[in-house]
Amino acid sequence: MDITEVSTSQDAKGKKGKKAKKKSAEVDGEGSAGEEKKMVKSELAVAFPPTFSVSEIKNKQRRHFMFMKLKQEKRKQKMQLRKKRRKEREALGDKAPPKEVPKTIENQRVYDETTVDPEDEEIAFDEGTDEFSAYFNGLTNPKVLITTSDRPRGRTVRFCEQLATVIPNAHVYYRRGLALKRIIPQCVARNFTYLMVINEDRQVPNGMVLCHLPNGPTAHFKVSSVRLRKEMKRRGKNPTEHYPEVILNNFTTRLGHTIGRLFAALFPQEPHFVGRQVATFHNQRDFIFFRFHRYIFKNEKKVGIQELGPRFTLKLRSLQKGTFDSKYGEYEWVMKRHEMEACRRKFQL
Repeated sequence: MDITEVSTSQDAKGKKGKKAKKKSAEVDGEGSAGEEKKMVKSELAVAFPPTFSVSEIKNKQRRHFMFMKLKQEKRKQKMQLRKKRRKEREALGDKAPPKEVPKTIENQRVYDETTVDPEDEEIAFDEGTDEFSAYFNGLTNPKVLITTSDRPRGRTVRFCEQLATVIPNAHVYYRRGLALKRIIPQCVARNFTYLMVINEDRQVPNGMVLCHLPNGPTAHFKVSSVRLRKEMKRRGKNPTEHYPEVILNNFTTRLGHTIGRLFAALFPQEPHFVGRQVATFHNQRDFIFFRFHRYIFKNEKKVGIQELGPRFTLKLRSLQKGTFDSKYGEYEWVMKRHEMEACRRKFQL
């Protein structure tokens, strides 16, 4: 029987060769994984081409990741530019150029041909002969009747009661199913100068009809964002019976001028400054925000304000000549949404 001898050195070499192959394979795997990571990092580092859109990425997670990264890069660039401008401003000192005014919808507003000039003779003549001239000449005192739609709910009733505490000489009466055409002659006979009707939908106030008596005009508003006193945080005590001051902001066009005078005639002309109460009608982008505040003198230089409530937002829907007449009334202005809201920088008030 022949026996072949195998040297141990060859066995060792075979084992070493297998280990070396395994190590080389592992190294190759690690190298490929490292290359893949480098490729991913390089892809993220590469800026997007100008025609690229993140929405073209089909993978949702990848799309979200790339969008957040792009947003972060833009934020960094903005911060760097801001720091650079700040350093330049500090270096120049008094010779630094004035700060740029940020672009907003308000200061980019499209010019309206009906913008009112207070010194215009035609405007002064119209003010002296319009329906509110008797009030502004001191011949009449405002007296307001506040009512609701048929069968009002508790929230609408409380809203009317709180409005009566804001508007001096205001009286709340329940509708009792009467038509407005029958209510208006009774109001005129009792020397009321305004009829205010609060409409509701699904137990929430959603509309207001404001009729100036006896000759009009009548305005219809959409009401939104109503907050009563109990729903407001850090509110002050209930308002007193003092006549409030009235502030009208940004009513610049002929239509806005009419609406501003309509609101101004709700309140007496001579406010009681002792009460320190202010009613504000602020027009912004054709939304009229109402706020009722009390100002408090902290010292000779500082003044604080307390909101008393309620607060709400109005949006003009129509302006009608004369008293309320939905069938045969002549409308001065009607909101046409698709025509008037086509341009975001054009406002009516």
